[in-house]
Amino acid sequence: MLVCGRRPQPSLGLILRHKKALGWGSTIAAGLLAASLRSAGHGEFRAVTPFCAIKQIQTRSLATVSSLIFASTTSPSMSIKPPQPAPTWDHRPDEIGSLINQLIEKDRLLMDKIAALPAAECTFESVFLALSKAETDFDAVAEPLSFYQNVSADKVLRDASNEAEVLVRDYGVESSMRIDIYQAKVAAEKNLKESGQWEKLSAEEKRLVERMILDGTRAGLALPEEKRNQLTKIKKELSQLCLEFSKNFNEEDQRITFTAKQLDGVPKDVISGYTKRSEGSEEVYDATFKTPDIFPIFKFAKDPETRRKAFEGYESRLEVNVPLLSKALSIRRQLAGILGYKTWADYVTEVKMIKNGKGVIDFLDDLEQKLRPVGIKDRDTLLAMKKKEHEELGLPFDGEFYIWDYRYYDRKFIESSLDLDDMVVKEYFPVTVVVPTILGIYQNLLGVRFEEINGTTWHPEVQQFSVWEKDSKDESGFIGYCYLDLYPRSGKYSHAAVWPLLPGYDHRDGKRSYPIAAMVANLAKPTPDKPALMRHDDVVTFFHEMGHVFHGLLSHTKFSRFHGTSVARDFVEAPSQMLENWCWEPKVLEKMSSHFETKKPLSPELITKLVKSRYVNVGLFYLRQVFFAKFDIQVHTSSEDQDYTALWNSLRESISLVKSGKPAPGQGTFGHITGGYDAGYYGYTYSLVFAADMYATVFKADPLDPARGQRYREKILMPGGSREELDSLKDFLGREPNSKAFLNELFGSQGTANL
Repeated sequence: MLVCGRRPQPSLGLILRHKKALGWGSTIAAGLLAASLRSAGHGEFRAVTPFCAIKQIQTRSLATVSSLIFASTTSPSMSIKPPQPAPTWDHRPDEIGSLINQLIEKDRLLMDKIAALPAAECTFESVFLALSKAETDFDAVAEPLSFYQNVSADKVLRDASNEAEVLVRDYGVESSMRIDIYQAKVAAEKNLKESGQWEKLSAEEKRLVERMILDGTRAGLALPEEKRNQLTKIKKELSQLCLEFSKNFNEEDQRITFTAKQLDGVPKDVISGYTKRSEGSEEVYDATFKTPDIFPIFKFAKDPETRRKAFEGYESRLEVNVPLLSKALSIRRQLAGILGYKTWADYVTEVKMIKNGKGVIDFLDDLEQKLRPVGIKDRDTLLAMKKKEHEELGLPFDGEFYIWDYRYYDRKFIESSLDLDDMVVKEYFPVTVVVPTILGIYQNLLGVRFEEINGTTWHPEVQQFSVWEKDSKDESGFIGYCYLDLYPRSGKYSHAAVWPLLPGYDHRDGKRSYPIAAMVANLAKPTPDKPALMRHDDVVTFFHEMGHVFHGLLSHTKFSRFHGTSVARDFVEAPSQMLENWCWEPKVLEKMSSHFETKKPLSPELITKLVKSRYVNVGLFYLRQVFFAKFDIQVHTSSEDQDYTALWNSLRESISLVKSGKPAPGQGTFGHITGGYDAGYYGYTYSLVFAADMYATVFKADPLDPARGQRYREKILMPGGSREELDSLKDFLGREPNSKAFLNELFGSQGTANL
């Protein structure tokens, strides 16, 4: 998932935090990007680490593990000094607040100077370029400071970072509501067009003007003063609610306890990672709700009561967020009304590819109608498996298929129908092989190279890289910096996401400022018996997230607000979703796999089975995505408050075709809804249409062809948001995009003909 930065109209997984667009519910986006992937959670050059080294990993720190991972991955240092130094990560908690206050005061003084310009002196340079530079300079300080709350091991530092973001968000609301700045923009645009200077601007410069004017219009600056004051007040309240909602994700550290008997079926290497303790005369195991701990219980625990308990605990773990969400939704309805929109969804989608809330509803209704017959067939098949197993085990059977049954029987169906064991496949994906393989594939496909550097980071486990053009021999080939923070720890963001910490852009003197991206993940750690291993789903997620990293690194725009993933939110996932296809290509699977003991890659037979598993139970999987999207769009098109827990559970039963059991406040775990994907979750599936079309049209014939990779880099990654997304797609495809490839993926060519 992409965590959208402070720039307006952020992209993909970026954390949306543009200081001129804050307060709209855009907070640290939940790293749930993998929700668009097959399975719940979340890949490609084959670099082999000697087995002796892997065995040693089991007794070493994770920092040492990371060093081993990348030892054979990065190119030998060319001893070229980057033209831009890497940032330092040595801030103290007591200095963050003062740095932010100084930053805000400096920016406010600059805004005052621009606002004081006489109308006749409002020009492209004095207004639009000045504002663009101010935004960029502000983010360069604020973004890294706000990032600490997601990754620092020091709670005091995390809290200071979070408190600083409150200041930034409040100031963002204040600055976005300055009528004097809006009037300066309007005057500058008028002068440009009346003087004939407008036609001399480049396409990207014109886009900057248009988007900055639109910022003010959508902020409500054309409204009377009384309404503007009201907007300012409730925007700040909404911003604080969303920030608190997000903070609760990072601070959640609950445990759920099971006996060894209750965990029957869960792999031993997973159980060995749980906290073992005595409770009375019995030994018990405490598992966290983080993905490496809880998802194996969903997939492997034989006892349905264990799965039920685990699921209900997982769904209820953030009940504290329920009132926050209810209040945020109420404020969004109020904001939409003041701004003159029928619904919040209409406001949000106005600047997306789909354009309005009705378009979202129609898209989801159509997709649900196509998927429903397939999903019913999938469910009936799994329900028959459940009935048979319950009869064999002497368990009661009530004829229902519950949400906690889905992952368990989905796995068993794949194992029985394809003779494919997920835990066997996992043994072929050691972290020490997969991570450098993925980097190697990206480096060759996109013509870049990674060089590990030993700079300061926010934690010893973090790896830092300078990124260069593949054949660069001097500083002109520098691209930017990348950080990989791969392992779980207390207080850290608990999913997978990419933060575009700094954008790339041109200075007025023609020099370049280079981008920085950070990928945060929670890969499994080594156990006493095995090295750190990845499920294939984790491989897909990692490959996806690195797609976001490269979108941020390889974009090249003049202005920072258009850089990288700063595209329409219902397109931002498409590039990374397209790249997931590499993880299902036989020759790529062979490259990235190496059994942790034998060092042999996946056999052709196993690869065939794995590829076939991609669309097994596809109806149920995508109906689950439709459920999330329909809950999101329904709460953002509704005209009044309602019981959102009841809505969450009833919609899941009717759309996902699974029973919920005890109603649980799962909406409190739906981080997207306060993380910049409000009225936007549909985008995960909507963008799959573009992803499938791009892959089938350009890459399918030869996925590892560097020439095709260069085409992708130039046509999709490089423009970022500096032009319309549809224009980038048409440039890349050579035609208008269509849904044929997506429907063929889901239903096959014969099924597509009948849709």
